[in-house]
Amino acid sequence: MDHEVDYLIVGAGSAGCVLANRLSADARNAVLLLEAGGEDNNPWIHVPVGYFKTMHNPALDWCYRTDPDEGVAGRQIDWPRGKVLGGSSSLNGLLYVRGQREDYDRWAALGNRGWSYAEVLPYFRKSEDQERGASTWHGVGGPLKVSDLRLRRPIADHFIAAAQEIGIPLNDDYNGAVQEGVGYFQQTAYKGFRWSTAKGFLKPARKRSNLIVQTRAQVCRILFEGRRAVGVEYLQDGVRKRARARVEVILASGAIGSPQILQHSGIGPAHVLRNAGVPVLHDLPGVGQNLQDHLQVRLVFRTRERTLNDEVNHPLRKAWIGLQYALWRTGPLTLAASQVAVFTRSSPAAERPDIQFHMQPLSADKPGHGAHPFSAFTASVCQLRPHSRGSVEIRSADPLQYPAIRANYLSDPRDHPVVIGGIRVARRIAAAPSLAPHIVSEFVPGAQYQSDAELLDAARQFSQSIYHPAGTCRMGRDAMAVVDDRLRVHGLAALRVVDASIMPELVSGNTNAPVIMIAEKAADMILEDHSALAPPQREYAEAHP
Repeated sequence: MDHEVDYLIVGAGSAGCVLANRLSADARNAVLLLEAGGEDNNPWIHVPVGYFKTMHNPALDWCYRTDPDEGVAGRQIDWPRGKVLGGSSSLNGLLYVRGQREDYDRWAALGNRGWSYAEVLPYFRKSEDQERGASTWHGVGGPLKVSDLRLRRPIADHFIAAAQEIGIPLNDDYNGAVQEGVGYFQQTAYKGFRWSTAKGFLKPARKRSNLIVQTRAQVCRILFEGRRAVGVEYLQDGVRKRARARVEVILASGAIGSPQILQHSGIGPAHVLRNAGVPVLHDLPGVGQNLQDHLQVRLVFRTRERTLNDEVNHPLRKAWIGLQYALWRTGPLTLAASQVAVFTRSSPAAERPDIQFHMQPLSADKPGHGAHPFSAFTASVCQLRPHSRGSVEIRSADPLQYPAIRANYLSDPRDHPVVIGGIRVARRIAAAPSLAPHIVSEFVPGAQYQSDAELLDAARQFSQSIYHPAGTCRMGRDAMAVVDDRLRVHGLAALRVVDASIMPELVSGNTNAPVIMIAEKAADMILEDHSALAPPQREYAEAHP
């Protein structure tokens, strides 16, 4: 073995960095963290708007693409995922959103003990260092900096006013008592810099002698003795290596990586494994199934009011943008993926908010691409709790080959009226008195789309992922569940999954904050499960799982 430790963590992303920090806080625990990507030393990672440079960059991004999908007019959708310390928290849009109270109460109602909102709120607060200060809902002093936006533009204020004019309440804190309403986003940034989990959790922990961090280390499969996970095999600089875990192997590789590694290890639906040429160790049918994602329908409106498009397309204004950031850490380079959040209902019949808007004071053909050469803003709307389900399945026994990602967007007819209603709500906001005078026309999808059938067709054509894949190793008790409510893989010993893949149902909002919460809670559960084991007892536990 190249390493032998107590806890072996696979993936240094939003969850893995949290786990590495919390598990290594006790000097008696030897921890190894393996990351397929490299160090987070690219300067664009640390500039908030740097996602325009880091997404779709194969040095930092896995650059996944879905299989062609009938639900989105046969298109393949880009799915950026971080391949670097910090994972997707080093590439994402920095938006700090927890979801709705009912999401977590629903998880608990499905039989997952300990996952109600009242039980997870302390973990949100534990990780947080909230710029606004401590409250019932927010914490201070945690490793994760959460701040208000450092950029405001008039078109965003008009949008907020227009939303209120159609009956959406103003909400200064959608992570507080209630989510519903319109207001500015909160972001994981501090004094003009991105605050990834690599910076907040991993960097201070790397000073500890009991934590080993290995980059460029891509895990191929989990090693077993009987039905007990005892380590992993990985590739580093072309060399095949092995590492042993005396206590646990913990997968934190995300909704694509974790099911892929399980399947290459012989754990998953037997027919998928056999078709790929992988011997079946444990027929677990839910591995890679239950894939969910937020599909956003992008509406772009041309405006009379100048927007960020005008600033980034003008050489002198562009130079001023750079100067603002260099001197004061302000201006457009501090921009999160969106400025304005709206959580509302696609129709009066909805019991709680079922759509979310990401409003940006700029526009482009798709995220990460250059701005349009005219004044415009984007109002993307997504269904918060889609019914459609997809899958992640390996194609062969080669652990370096990307799996088949079948999103199956809009495959469930129950999703259709929600996305249609979302487009109609966007148009109502655009037509409200505070915003209408500033709009020239609807550029995307265009006024020619009017009937329900036409709007559904527009949703299929003019949509992109918001990059929130989840659910592929879901938590639960039924035959399709992969992990139990302590995130232990069913039917196996010393193996857990801790990332977005364990979500039984996708949360009502962006996923980074919930994944950090999941890792905080998982770390406590892991330490609780093993706190009574002194080293000799650990050896006995290994021999008698």
